[in-house]
Amino acid sequence: MSQQNIEAKTAAKVPVTIDGKTIEVIPGTTVLAAAKQAGIFIPSICDSEMLEPYGACRVCSVEVDLGGGKTKMVTSCNYPVRKPLTVNTQSERALRTRKLTLEMMLARWPNVKVVRDMAKHAGVETPRFTHPKRNESENACILCGKCVRICREGVWQNVLGFEGRGPERRVTMPFDKPLPECVGCGACAYICPTGAIQMKDDPNGPADWGRIRKAGMVVTREMILLDDEQCGMRRAGTGHLVEIMDDYDLLPVKNYRFGSHEDIGKISSPVLIEKYYRQDIQDGCALGCDMACAKGVDNFELKTGPDKGKRVLVDGPEYETLGGSTNMGIFDLDWTIEINYYCDQYGVDTISYCTLMAFVMECYEAGVLNKERTGGLDLAFGAQDAAMEVLHQMARGEGFGLVAGLGVRRMKKKFADEYGADPAFLQDIGMEAKGLEYSEYVTKESLAQQGGYGIALKGAQHDEAWLIFMDMVNKQIPTFEDKAEALHYFPMWRTWFGLNGLCKLPWNDVEPEDNAETDEPAKVPKHVQTYCDFFAGVTGKEVTPADLITQSERVYNFQRIFNLKMGFGQRAHDVIPYRSVGPVTNVEYESRADRYDTQLKEEVGFDPKGKSTDEKRLALRKWREDRYEKLLDAVYKRRGWIENGIPTQDTAKKLGIDKMDGLMELLKEHGA
Repeated sequence: MSQQNIEAKTAAKVPVTIDGKTIEVIPGTTVLAAAKQAGIFIPSICDSEMLEPYGACRVCSVEVDLGGGKTKMVTSCNYPVRKPLTVNTQSERALRTRKLTLEMMLARWPNVKVVRDMAKHAGVETPRFTHPKRNESENACILCGKCVRICREGVWQNVLGFEGRGPERRVTMPFDKPLPECVGCGACAYICPTGAIQMKDDPNGPADWGRIRKAGMVVTREMILLDDEQCGMRRAGTGHLVEIMDDYDLLPVKNYRFGSHEDIGKISSPVLIEKYYRQDIQDGCALGCDMACAKGVDNFELKTGPDKGKRVLVDGPEYETLGGSTNMGIFDLDWTIEINYYCDQYGVDTISYCTLMAFVMECYEAGVLNKERTGGLDLAFGAQDAAMEVLHQMARGEGFGLVAGLGVRRMKKKFADEYGADPAFLQDIGMEAKGLEYSEYVTKESLAQQGGYGIALKGAQHDEAWLIFMDMVNKQIPTFEDKAEALHYFPMWRTWFGLNGLCKLPWNDVEPEDNAETDEPAKVPKHVQTYCDFFAGVTGKEVTPADLITQSERVYNFQRIFNLKMGFGQRAHDVIPYRSVGPVTNVEYESRADRYDTQLKEEVGFDPKGKSTDEKRLALRKWREDRYEKLLDAVYKRRGWIENGIPTQDTAKKLGIDKMDGLMELLKEHGA
C-alpha cells in the first residue's frame, strides 16, 4: 500500500450530510463516492471507478452548503470532502442544472440509451431545442472521455485522444491514423457507455475473442482498482518487495544469514520511484500489459566496464537484483543498477550472480578464500568495487571471474578439493538446489517454501510455489498435508502459465474484492475461472480448473520422469542447503535467539535454559531437518509418487502418459 493511501486510511474521518443523511468518510473522498456509500443515487455518465474524477458531463452536479447562507454548484464526482459538509442533490438549483445538461445532451444524441435513461430520470422526454451536430445513432460517441482516460490512466498507452473544440470535438487516434501501439486490449470498448467503440474480429482467429477480452478486463479492472493498495506493482514493479521482505525478516543479507538491515531505506521502492524509475510509460516487458510492472532507469551513466561514461537505459532493477545486492551486504542503488545493466549486457542471470557472490563473500570471511586465491581482490561482504570487477572478469574470461563463473555447486567442490575446505560447511551455506542458485528470499521460517525450492523440477524455482506468506505470515497451511496440497496446486498453475505463454504475476498480484471463501489453497480462486474463460475463448473447448491442472500434471510428471532418465529425479536430488532450513552458525542463531529458544521449548520439547548456543543450534537443526523429510513424504504422497520421489505407474496411467516408449519400464526399474 502506498504511503499516501496509508495516511488517508488512518486519518480521522469527517462527517458529510447528503440529503439529510449523515455518514463519516475518509478525507478526500468525493461527494459522489460518499453518496454511493450512503446509498444515495446521483446520476453520472463520465464517472468510473477505474478512472480519476473528470467532471466532464456535469450530470452529477449537486449543491453544497458553504456556510454563512452561501451555496455552490459542484460536480460531485471530483469535489472532495475535506471537512464537515452538507450536500443537497435534490435542491431546485441542482435539479435545474442537471435537467438542462441532460436536455442539451438529448438534443445532440437523442437515441443513445444512457442519455435517454438519464434524461428521463431528470424529467426530460423531449428537448426544447435542436443541436447543429445532432447524431441519430444509437451508438453515438457522447464525448464522455472514458475511452481516452482508460487508455491513458488505466493501460498507460495514450493511443486515444481528443481533437477539435466545441461542437467539432471528437475522439481520434493521433493524426487520425491507427497506430501500432494499440494492442487491442479492448479497455476502451469495455468502458464506453454507448457502444461507440466496436472491436473487430481478432486476426489470430480465436474461438471467441469477445470472451477473451472480457476475461482480460477482469484483470485490468483489478489492477486499476486494487494493485496500488495491495501490491504496488504498477508503481514500483517488484521493487516494492524490498521493504516488505525487510519488515518480515525475509530479505537476504550476507548470504541469507540475516533477514533485515538498518540500511534498507537506501534501496527501498520510494527512493526508486522518486529518483530512478520512469513512471506512466508503456511497459517495457509486454506491450499492453495492465500490470506494467517492468520498470527502467533512463539516462544512467555507467562508472565501470567497457561502456564506462555512456548514458544508458537500464531494464530494472527488479526485486531479485535489489535483494541480491543486500545479500552481498551492499546498499548502493547506483551500484545495483550498474550490475543490473552489465548482467544484461553479458547475458548473466542477476540472481545467480548475486547469490554466487554472496557465497564467495562468506567463504572469504570464513578463510576458505584469501587474496592469493581471488587474484588480489578483497571480497568481504560489502566489497562492491571488487564484486563489480568479478562480474567484468567473468565476462572477459579471466582471473577470479573464471572461478566465480563456475556457480555455487562447482565452487563447493573446487573449494573442498583444492583448498581443503569442509564440504559439509560448504553444502550448508552454498545456496543452490539442483545446480541453480537460490533466489533472494530467506526461507528459514517457511517449511512450505523450503519445499518450493527443493522439490521444484527445474532448480531453485521460487516462483513455482512461492508460499512464504501463506505459510509463515498468514498461517494458512499449518499441517504437512496442507503444505503438500499447496505444493501440488501452485506448481501445477505455474506450469500451466508456462505451457500457455502467460505471465504468472497478474494471477497472484491482487485479491479480488468479492473473492469467495474456498477450500482450495489458492489466493485468488476467482482468477482461476478467468483463466478457464481465457482458455475456452482461445480454443473453443470448455474447461474446469481441474482440467487445466490435469494438463499441467501430465507435463510436470513427465518432466520428473525425464529427470529420472537423465540420472536425477529422486529424493536425494530434492536435498537443500541447511541455511534455507535453519541457522548454520552461532551468529545466525543468536541474531534470532528469542525466536529459536521459544521454538525449542514449545515445539521441540527441548529446554534451552543453560544450554550453549552450539547445543541449541544442533537440537534445532535435528528437528528442522526431520520436518523437511516429513514434508517430502507428504508431498510425494499427494503427487502420486513413491517415497523416493518417483511417479508411480498408476499415476502415469491416470495421466495418460503411460504410452510413451520406455516410460513404464523406467518406472518399474526404479521400483515405482
